[in-house]
Amino acid sequence: MPRILYFFALCNLVIGSGAFVLSGILQPLAQGLGVSVAAAGQVMTAYAVATALLAPVLILLTARWPRKLAIQMALGLFALGNLVCALAPNLSVLLLGRIVMGAGAVFTAVVSAYAVTLVAPALRGRALSTVFLGMSISYAIALPIGAWLGFTYGWHMPVWLCAAASLAALLAATVLLPKGVVTQSASFAGFKAAAKQTAVLRVWLRTLLFFIAIFSVFAYVGPVLLALNAISAIQLSGVLAVFGVAGVVGTLIGGWANDKFGSLQTLAAQLVVLVLTMCVLPFTQGNLPATIATLVVWGTAGFGMTAPQQSRLVSLSPAQAPLLLSLNSSMLYLGTALGAVVSGALIQSVGLANLSWVGAPFGLAALLTLGFDRSAVVKNHHQPA
Repeated sequence: MPRILYFFALCNLVIGSGAFVLSGILQPLAQGLGVSVAAAGQVMTAYAVATALLAPVLILLTARWPRKLAIQMALGLFALGNLVCALAPNLSVLLLGRIVMGAGAVFTAVVSAYAVTLVAPALRGRALSTVFLGMSISYAIALPIGAWLGFTYGWHMPVWLCAAASLAALLAATVLLPKGVVTQSASFAGFKAAAKQTAVLRVWLRTLLFFIAIFSVFAYVGPVLLALNAISAIQLSGVLAVFGVAGVVGTLIGGWANDKFGSLQTLAAQLVVLVLTMCVLPFTQGNLPATIATLVVWGTAGFGMTAPQQSRLVSLSPAQAPLLLSLNSSMLYLGTALGAVVSGALIQSVGLANLSWVGAPFGLAALLTLGFDRSAVVKNHHQPA
């Protein structure tokens, strides 16, 4: 793999850390701001909606920019948003900072599109999994460390660390990235033609559905784990670290399986496992080893889906990859937001320990979309040349 992909992975580690560190410390965040846990959970919603709406616009506005400048812009916005969050005296200012961070998250779509231009088509899955490895590692590092710091020193501490890391990433990109590299530009006309493909629409729909499923739990992962098992802050950090390691393994497996077996087969296996583990998780209440084992399997399957999904999308319209991947990221973050909203509305009636049952039907719906993709592949295969 080109060395620059590992730098992108490090930057995605910073992005993922800043984006999701608050999900593990919603209780101290809510206490510090004087709001409910459900209200505090909307910091995930603000970030997600901002990314979903602003990233595609920024992709088009920066389409003809050198990649270095576009990456600097994205990291600059992300760093600025982190600083606003670190200084936030109340929930309103915190939400504003999260919106600015969400705009900066366009970084992920920019570097994903850049990455697939640096390797042969047969290696797209591994290239994308390498770039997203940093996002997975953030769950293994940022969430447990952030949870420990947040419960021990208050929620501001991990946010300040994320702000510092964001500024360091911006500085590193300024020094390390080559100048003058311009990838193929996205355009409204090309996007309109690509978006007419029902296969493209299914990829976006599938991303939306399985992220609603995942974040119906993950938006409240700290409180959910505490509801399932009476554990200390240090134990919570340990469980989150194990879950993050499973995500790292899943990301690597997902990229390898995509290149070995194809995106559709890989996604089918992953979604079956995801739905089953979401159904099982509430039954592990009071049994910490069973909870951890379920989360490990869930994390391996859930994190592994990003590379096959993106590889499938790029293969459908390579020329429009930047904008298509950006819209896929929009579906990802919209799913993140909807997952937080849906489960937040049902916490009182369903209970934190049972939130995965809220998301399981969305995972099943995502699995069902693969049937249409398989039918289309079989139909095209049998058409005369």
